[in-house]
Amino acid sequence: MLVSRKFSFEAAHYLPNYKGRCRDLHGHHWVVEIACSGEVNEKSGMVVDFAELKDFFIWVDRTFDHKLLNHFIENPTAENICKYIYGEFNLWCVVRQLQFEYIRIWETENSMAEMRGGE
Repeated sequence: MLVSRKFSFEAAHYLPNYKGRCRDLHGHHWVVEIACSGEVNEKSGMVVDFAELKDFFIWVDRTFDHKLLNHFIENPTAENICKYIYGEFNLWCVVRQLQFEYIRIWETENSMAEMRGGE
């Protein structure tokens, strides 16, 4: 069974290795979706409590919200931010004996990067 949760944060970045408009400092309303899978616990009826997924977001929020992403990600493209969050979320899943499935991060309403389990 797969479960997921979406959340968002506000943050700025610039892309030093890019020659277009995004080279300069600018901000986004980032949307992140995380997903994991596992067996449904017979007693609770859940794979994982959605509140626990919300607790993971507390780490994301404290790390990213209203920050300049370049301070801790050298080239903070949507892809690299996705990889950064993967490092923490995969560990979070392992501790809870869950399977990491994917992370999606939207830089805009129409532009998204995704990292899937096994990649």
